[in-house]
Amino acid sequence: MTRLVLATANPDKVREIEPLLTGVDVELVAVTETVPEWTVDETGETLEENAELKARAAVAATGEFAVADDTGLFVDGLDGAPGVHSSRFAGETATYRDNVELLLDRLRHVAGEQRQAEFRTAVIIIRPDGIKRVFEGVLRGRITDSPRGKGGFGYDPVFEPCEGNQTLAELPLSLKNKMSHRARAFMALARFLKVNPDWLEMSDGSV
Repeated sequence: MTRLVLATANPDKVREIEPLLTGVDVELVAVTETVPEWTVDETGETLEENAELKARAAVAATGEFAVADDTGLFVDGLDGAPGVHSSRFAGETATYRDNVELLLDRLRHVAGEQRQAEFRTAVIIIRPDGIKRVFEGVLRGRITDSPRGKGGFGYDPVFEPCEGNQTLAELPLSLKNKMSHRARAFMALARFLKVNPDWLEMSDGSV
């Protein structure tokens, strides 16, 4: 079994992503389990650039296979904001609640189609030799007037997918993991690794 380092210090992500890789012969661990002081500056201008920065930093820190994702919420009525800055929309030290409250405040006079939005996730897996693969997932929906549900994290309590009338925070994890933007990107990664198991092998031991 290959150790796959997830480039995050967020335990919520490990718990959510692990079931998406069922059937793939990997052990998913957060990079901070190996390198507790691991950090990276997310200075990219796109989700893919930020995901690659995180994945390459994890490879450099551990010498192992690494995977990273970056997700953004793009709201029609805010010209695509918060976008690539979603995790720090309300500031560098913002909590999930801070970000949600600022989003709802910005949308307090916005109605109808302008509350439509989409989550986008870019996932990058990188081998120790630097070879990478990129996968994407998109989920369309709308921003609700107020938070609903206690599951999920981030903007999940205010994002209602087009496919139903519940927010991502109201959905059981098993259902969310079949439809979310992150699920779609990581399931694409899982399909790739199942079809190409040799991709996780480094026969010459090079790094």
